[in-house]
Amino acid sequence: MDFYGDVLLQLVTALGAALFLANSYALLRRRFDRRQGAKTSVSRTRPGSPVRKEVLASPGRLSQAPVVRTTAYLLIGLLVMVWGIASMTS
Repeated sequence: MDFYGDVLLQLVTALGAALFLANSYALLRRRFDRRQGAKTSVSRTRPGSPVRKEVLASPGRLSQAPVVRTTAYLLIGLLVMVWGIASMTS
């Protein structure tokens, strides 16, 4: 195989491995993230809290990683990584 084909296979394998490892780390870290999210959600439960609007103003921040989406990305990363390794060895 030529140089560019080898580099492309290595990049695809590395991308799959990075996706797999990052999402497995996110699943392992869920318990810690839940505890951290509970600290900020205390202000949501108090009526008339002055920081209530500040906490609700950031809808893009997740308190912990969603299980289904993280598992799906983990499996996609594993598939891409295994496929890349199989392509390099054959």
